Amino acid sequence: MNQPAPVIEFEGVSKRYDGDLVLHPLDLSIRPGEFITFLGPSGCGKTTLLRLIAGFEAPTSGEIYLNGRNVTDLPPNKREVNTVFQSYALFPHMNVYDNVAFGLRRQKTAKDEIDRRVNTALDLVQLGRLGKRMPDRLSGGQQQRVALARALVNEPSVLLLDEPLSALDFKLRKQMQSDLKHLQRQLGITFVFVTHDQEEAFSMSDRVVVLDEGAIRQIGTPERIYEEPENLFVASFVGDINILEATVVSVEEDDLHTEMYGKPCVVGSKRTFDPGEKVNVLLRPEDIRLYRPDEPESEECILWGTVYECVYKGATVDITVDIVLPEPSNESIHVMATEFFDEDAEKIVYTPGEPVGITWVHDWEVVLPDEDHAPSEYTGEDDDDYGDEDDG
Repeated sequence: MNQPAPVIEFEGVSKRYDGDLVLHPLDLSIRPGEFITFLGPSGCGKTTLLRLIAGFEAPTSGEIYLNGRNVTDLPPNKREVNTVFQSYALFPHMNVYDNVAFGLRRQKTAKDEIDRRVNTALDLVQLGRLGKRMPDRLSGGQQQRVALARALVNEPSVLLLDEPLSALDFKLRKQMQSDLKHLQRQLGITFVFVTHDQEEAFSMSDRVVVLDEGAIRQIGTPERIYEEPENLFVASFVGDINILEATVVSVEEDDLHTEMYGKPCVVGSKRTFDPGEKVNVLLRPEDIRLYRPDEPESEECILWGTVYECVYKGATVDITVDIVLPEPSNESIHVMATEFFDEDAEKIVYTPGEPVGITWVHDWEVVLPDEDHAPSEYTGEDDDDYGDEDDG
């Protein structure tokens, strides 16, 4: 299936500040009508990318295209994009209607057209009855909606959102995540969102761009990013992860026969490795299964240890297991398992110090090479399944 032409395209774009390279040269295509999120820790380059799209920054090298037009040297007011910032920056002396209408009046738009577009924008964000209210009489969520309406009233082809939910409390932030997602689907325009919160990114996005130290580390659907991380940075940044060290003994089709902490363990791998190669076996806590000594042993690899601690989280319980490494090592590793807590069933209780074994379902693991994982430009395949899956 042919993909539509990108609405935004970066070709070899980089950025330096005072001689320091803060954004490595990168190529990136953003599709029309998608909700894409730049995700990463503070200082990773995600806001710099957003500002380059908006025109608030000029690239040190490379070119930026918007709807096929080279906009690299165009100022912000000449681009068909609008931005919603962290701070809503509403005019305190103007009511909601006038805040939203401000840009249109600056453009000398006809009064009837202003009225139509402002009322439409306010209805979209469910503030149609609050046009006369002053900003200081609004809640944080309502102020955020006004800022959103002010950006949408200009009918941009791309809406940029720079961590706009970070100032909201948890419950309101969850509600706004849902509202933004539904609004984007309703409008069908491209949303480019910036956040350091992986749950926020996953709950709204069609695709996620994971960045670290100015480089793209992986691009894909939330499912692909979580279940098939391309490197240790992505695996560790996105959710909790257990990293187990192993050495490849032999290879049989898609199975690796390894030695893991003195135990023979067979792991599934989509990558190719050679005998003698050291690897990292990655497992999410929810993929770990626990065994007590009196239970029938699984045919899968089992690593034995003792319960270190249990943390009750309502719907789930996190159990940390202390695995003692074989001689001559005097060290141990912690492995976290997550089990669902069912109040109607017999409660599963683990006591610190209790002996338990850990295992997992074959092929649920991700195997990565054991190497220096310093940030580098992403060179893997983009998620070309996008558009063929139900990403929610």
